[in-house]
Amino acid sequence: MKREFTWRVVPGWAKPASLPIKNGHGLVFDKSGYLYLLTDHADANLLVFDPATGRVVHQKNLGLTGGHGLSIVEENRRQVLFMTCLNTHRVLKTTLQGEVLAEWGWPKETGKYRSADEYKPSWTLHLTSGDFFVLDGYGKDYVIHYDKNGNYTGYFGGNEGGIPHWGPHGGYMDKDTLLIAMSDQRSIARWSTNGKKLGEWTLPGSDPRMLRPWNSTQAKLWVVGHLGGKWPQDRNVPGYVSILDANFKVLANVGGSKPEYDKTGKLKPMETLPDTPFRRPHDAIVGPDDSLYVGQFDSGDQPLLKLERI
Repeated sequence: MKREFTWRVVPGWAKPASLPIKNGHGLVFDKSGYLYLLTDHADANLLVFDPATGRVVHQKNLGLTGGHGLSIVEENRRQVLFMTCLNTHRVLKTTLQGEVLAEWGWPKETGKYRSADEYKPSWTLHLTSGDFFVLDGYGKDYVIHYDKNGNYTGYFGGNEGGIPHWGPHGGYMDKDTLLIAMSDQRSIARWSTNGKKLGEWTLPGSDPRMLRPWNSTQAKLWVVGHLGGKWPQDRNVPGYVSILDANFKVLANVGGSKPEYDKTGKLKPMETLPDTPFRRPHDAIVGPDDSLYVGQFDSGDQPLLKLERI
């Protein structure tokens, strides 16, 4: 397997300056190869791109002024999208065209919230059974569990459950466990579905916002976008993207320093390089052609980048 991970920006791809995008957030590919981007722009929450040309083939406004997390799930032989919104305190399930099929508001059943304003869902993680979990990454740091029919079944986490504030930002369901990018905790943590921490991998000098699998022909790799390197102490650090192996060892950093481990196997602090092509990566995903697509927060005219592998 190639151990050198090098990409270059495709200039002008998607012409983002001409699109009504405020901040780039979640990214997914469907089975047909189209790329979906969730934004928090009132006039363009869901944008669907042809990844080859950058052309927008579909656009949908859903009133999600805090659009954040995006997941794609196959159920009943069709693919559906799950979206989270920080400002409207909702989770939506939609068709690929953005037609709303179901929605969930603040989880009163937990007894942990006095009002909807305390609940700010950041991402959803999905079991193959149809059950799903909502990460309250900007609210009170709980993980809310719903069954395949969308009924509330329980919760775990929060500070008393071992998830400190600014913890569960994004993640991915792996082998019926939750892999969670612990954001300002600078780690990736694995949790059981009943809230037991099964492992944690510290990433010093990082700010992991999301992790996505990149399944090569020889090994499973993970792609992790870091919003910055010193967030929130220094919000001007532009960030980088990490490639991790199946055991969560950092193999390479795109726009970041070369990962180094000491004699004990402990990862040394990583840093953003001065020539990083990124401006606060929020979600990063590798496409079928090995190109790297990055949704960026607070990036001006770069809410979505495409980088081709070289």
